[in-house]
Amino acid sequence: MVNTVIAKIEAQQVGHDEYGPVYQVGEQLKDICRSCPEQADLLLNDLDNPEMTIVKAERKIKEFADKHKKGGGACVPPKIADKILRDFYGLAPAPEASEQPKEQQNVSDGIIDLADFM
Repeated sequence: MVNTVIAKIEAQQVGHDEYGPVYQVGEQLKDICRSCPEQADLLLNDLDNPEMTIVKAERKIKEFADKHKKGGGACVPPKIADKILRDFYGLAPAPEASEQPKEQQNVSDGIIDLADFM
């Protein structure tokens, strides 16, 4: 299923500059499919809808950028772009990565005390 969706995205990327925003939306959608394969089925159907192409998805991101323009430029952070795409296509939210640092291992972990063998 994921490969089928990626093929559809790649077909929509044809004719767009690989460094342009529409192409990059396609790349981000591919990443979503690879990291959340269960979302591929929803994208498969949505990408057939003329109102849900990667061009239309890019316009949603551009709307956000235009509203948050500072000076002459705008930037949409990856997490915001991901949320916009997931909302646009009705996908589940991105899985949360654990924000807490891993517990420090005890320094003595992995050290063999020879006294234990006596």
